[in-house]
Amino acid sequence: MESNEQKLTELRTTLRHHEYLYHVMDTPEIPDAEYDRLMRELRELEAQYPELITPDSPTQRVGAAPLASFSQIRHEVPMLSLDNVFDEESFLAFNKRVQD
Repeated sequence: MESNEQKLTELRTTLRHHEYLYHVMDTPEIPDAEYDRLMRELRELEAQYPELITPDSPTQRVGAAPLASFSQIRHEVPMLSLDNVFDEESFLAFNKRVQD
């Protein structure tokens, strides 16, 4: 049986791999929903076992440097995030925040 520490290490390694492919190589291998599922699983395990959180965990940082080929643009209207909305209730709450 896999220990919690082993599972956390496996999730972190998997997520780092997919972050690199997505942010650096621009060649994702999994859908965003699968990445989000893995990240939720990691967050839940770290919440249960906070003593196992590491500074290099994907939950402790945001993304990676963008590709140099991406140019910066300025949005006339701010880009708002759905913040990983996965159900109708969350979407309706997000929509209400945007409209208020």
